[in-house]
Amino acid sequence: MTQLTLRRRVALWLAGAFLLAGGAAHAQQKLLLDQSEIVFVSKQMGVPVEGRFKKFDAQVALDPAKPATSKVAFSVDTGSATLGVRETDAELPKAVWFNVPRFAQATFQSSAIKAVGAGKYEVVGKLAIKGATQDVTVPVTLTQNGATTVAAGSFVIKRLAFKIGENEWADTSMVADDVQVKFKLALAGVPKF
Repeated sequence: MTQLTLRRRVALWLAGAFLLAGGAAHAQQKLLLDQSEIVFVSKQMGVPVEGRFKKFDAQVALDPAKPATSKVAFSVDTGSATLGVRETDAELPKAVWFNVPRFAQATFQSSAIKAVGAGKYEVVGKLAIKGATQDVTVPVTLTQNGATTVAAGSFVIKRLAFKIGENEWADTSMVADDVQVKFKLALAGVPKF
């Protein structure tokens, strides 16, 4: 191999690596935590009670023009759940609720994303909480304001399917089985749509 051929190969390899790195940088978006939230609403004896997770992360590779090639993965620190009352918050990490020592994170991994209307998408994937995994479909609305894209939506889970509230807390007359999960995720780096 001549010196010129070797230089060309190295130059082509470096150019390819640069393009791949540039493409990966555009494919992955950044979650803006200070503008994002994950809230849950349950009913206790018929009264809505709102809580939130203070710590979570997301890996997002979203192209609104090509949703089928997009991916979303979440992890939520279950020990960061709060209802805003110290006594109640002390109970949430215990075994009957989130069992944080054994299951420190809840996760979601998308398997399919499809457009269903202007700025509206369905994200299908697996939600894992406290050792149980369920298929969920999450409706998401995307809006853009300047360089920030907001993905917002809500869906309902059955808490007992995830063993959240065991033993005497499995009584749905005390705490309803349905829990609404609402989210607003602010992202930087999403292509314009």
